[in-house]
Amino acid sequence: QVQLVESGGGLVQAGGSLRLSCAASGSIFSRYTMGWYRQAPGKQRELVARITGGGNTVFADSVKGRFTISKNGPKDTVYLQMNSLKPDDSAVYYCNFWPSTISWGQGTQVTVSS
Repeated sequence: QVQLVESGGGLVQAGGSLRLSCAASGSIFSRYTMGWYRQAPGKQRELVARITGGGNTVFADSVKGRFTISKNGPKDTVYLQMNSLKPDDSAVYYCNFWPSTISWGQGTQVTVSS
């Protein structure tokens, strides 16, 4: 079974940057659309970015122009580069398939201080 492991979160000041990584077991990213999701306390989980097997990307309006998503096929890793971070970006970030997801990993906490 595929396992997804997120890393790279942390505490950063508003305006700062973080890069999240999602590693998977098995060569899957070239065949499937992967997404980065986030869930803030008291809010529903939302998709913030996705990347197709061919490398096409789509972003939520709230992060457009600030976040980029990319992948490293040989390393089977998907990245989320987050720039110009805002306090509203604070959440637990997860990676998963899109649109159908598998079991969620533990995610990685991102906290943006004002």
